Amino acid sequence: MSNIAVIKNEIYAIRDTFQARLTNQSLSFEVEAGFAIQQMEANDYLLSVAMGNRQSVINAVTNVAAIGISLNPARKQAYLVPRDKKVCLDISYIGLIDLATQSGSVVWVKAELVYENDEFQMGEPGQKPKHLFNPFSKQRGEVIGAYVVAKTPSGEYLCDAMSIDEINAIRDRSSAWKAYKAKNVTCPWVTDPGEMQKKTVIKRAAKMWPKNDRLNQAIQHLNVELDEGLEFAVKSRSGGAEVANKSLEERKSKVKTELIAKLESIATTEGEKALKEKVALLNKGHFELIADEIERITAMAKESDSRIIEGEKKEAA
Repeated sequence: MSNIAVIKNEIYAIRDTFQARLTNQSLSFEVEAGFAIQQMEANDYLLSVAMGNRQSVINAVTNVAAIGISLNPARKQAYLVPRDKKVCLDISYIGLIDLATQSGSVVWVKAELVYENDEFQMGEPGQKPKHLFNPFSKQRGEVIGAYVVAKTPSGEYLCDAMSIDEINAIRDRSSAWKAYKAKNVTCPWVTDPGEMQKKTVIKRAAKMWPKNDRLNQAIQHLNVELDEGLEFAVKSRSGGAEVANKSLEERKSKVKTELIAKLESIATTEGEKALKEKVALLNKGHFELIADEIERITAMAKESDSRIIEGEKKEAA
């Protein structure tokens, strides 16, 4: 029996398991199994790794069902890749965006790279950043960072940005990059650096988005199974969870400070009505961050309204 025939048998033997774990009913076992086999047939090295670790093939195809993402090459969501002598399910930044929007927790997501000659400026909390560039220019310079914008159902924009140094710090901790540096084994950070840079900032930003179980599962899978730096993993082999929690808390604190400053400005300059309208537009995550400050800021707005009324009375007198 040929190697590809052996792997076909392994894949088709898990039909019932695939159906039991399926989280996205638009996926078909027969179709996804076909895509998996096509990838094996097109990549001799992937097939040899599969033959050396058949259980990893079973795990990878099962993860397709559990996460609910397709191996369809036209969608560019996910791929089977060889990693550390096993076959793994790799999820692209496009796949992460699709998982984020399919649940409806966010309705639109865009990730972009920023080059040194671009004009870029982060907006206020809830607003899109400003990014101006000529897409046809050959003089944009080197990549200096990446950002992602997600639009919530309420119309608010959730934004996060990472410098290239922050991104490279994650890259340098990944097993794929370490293998490349030590043994010159090619990896996505070499062949598709832009996609990996976008994926990295999406993974961090998603921690601040409304809850999405499938997206969170996909990110944890990438961090743990593919060892993509682990800064944002729920668990890690060497205290990475503590790093992740500290990083997340620092970003939450920064967002909270910015939101409070914005709301205080509205309270003192525009009054209680404008403040209530702004608070009503906050997504659940942002509201929870500043919930303990609402009463105090509302009192500021009422005091501002009172001063305006008193001023108008004096002018009328």
